[in-house]
Amino acid sequence: MTEELKEIGLNVDHRRFGRLIRQNGISVVRTRKHKVTTGSDHKFNIAPNLLDRDFMADAPNQKWAGGISYIWTREGWLYLAVILDLHSRCP
Repeated sequence: MTEELKEIGLNVDHRRFGRLIRQNGISVVRTRKHKVTTGSDHKFNIAPNLLDRDFMADAPNQKWAGGISYIWTREGWLYLAVILDLHSRCP
């Protein structure tokens, strides 16, 4: 921004620019690009929703649920997979 202000003839350094931004209550909002990790546009069969959002189980080994998550680390991507018994909520 300071370079653009200098191009139009305003001599403002980055410290003054920062101070003016803070005094006027202006904040920078950084957005990240959404990364699509699931390809839903395919011709494969889709599994039926057997639970229909009913996550209560009367006894162990009746209903199980699972999920996969991707975690970025300095060493690269880690993949976390979890499977839970919905009765005891234990893996």
